[in-house]
Amino acid sequence: QVQLVESGGGLVQAGGSLRLSCAASGRTFSMYPFAMAWFRQAPGKTREFVAAITRNSFRANYADSVKGRFTISRDNAKNTVYLQMNSLKPEDTAVYYCAADRSNQATGDLDEYDYWGQGTQVTVSS
Repeated sequence: QVQLVESGGGLVQAGGSLRLSCAASGRTFSMYPFAMAWFRQAPGKTREFVAAITRNSFRANYADSVKGRFTISRDNAKNTVYLQMNSLKPEDTAVYYCAADRSNQATGDLDEYDYWGQGTQVTVSS
């Protein structure tokens, strides 16, 4: 099993920044080269892809809506993935979820992901 715990969410004004963290644990996590990703879900909307990164950080993918503003990174020594969010907009308001993909594909397809965290709320005020 793999446990994912997100942190770093909160309330910020438009134009501000936040950094989300996701700590992974569990015996299974060390057995596979997991890609890690962030998704988000706003009230009344479906969960959508934000960013993903492969195990060795060689490849990172982003949704068009966050390119140039968000940066995904990871520290494998700490089993932690980060999402640096700059120039935040009210439309970025959502619950942000961390996910892990055992096949290390780092795609935007949520069906590829095997494990999910509980989410952390990000609210951007105008």
